[in-house]
Amino acid sequence: MSSPSSSLTKIIEEYIAQLLEEDSEGSVSLRRKDLAERFGCVPSQINYVLRSRFAPENGFLVESQRGGHGYIRVIQLNFKNCDEEVVHLSDLVGNAITEQESRRLLVNLQNRKVLSPRERLIIEVSLRNQEDNGRTLFDVSPYRRDLMRAELLKKLLTSLALG
Repeated sequence: MSSPSSSLTKIIEEYIAQLLEEDSEGSVSLRRKDLAERFGCVPSQINYVLRSRFAPENGFLVESQRGGHGYIRVIQLNFKNCDEEVVHLSDLVGNAITEQESRRLLVNLQNRKVLSPRERLIIEVSLRNQEDNGRTLFDVSPYRRDLMRAELLKKLLTSLALG
């Protein structure tokens, strides 16, 4: 059974998603305070929804302006061409990525229909830490492994985006 805060998170997420769908440009400006009042929660709950549900790996950018009339702008990312998508994916991966972070990113890309379930699984398996009886097969530091994983992931995603 889900907790009350998780259902509130879902309700807030669905509300913002609905506003984005209604906007022809794929962006919406909101005030954190207004949302908190509308849903009877604290502004930090709104922050949580924005960070967890509207993050770049989920296909969104969130811009905010603080102050008396501060707003939050949620922008749904739409790429005009493959090159823009490749740059975005490369930025998401960064220079190093852990196995867990790469799995989370791949699941998000599958949810956004950037990857098929089969493509996600193939990439995920290729990025796993290879172990044999509890020993790592490649004798490199965890940091070096994360660097190598990031490079491989970028190459795989680029080849899929351009292919």
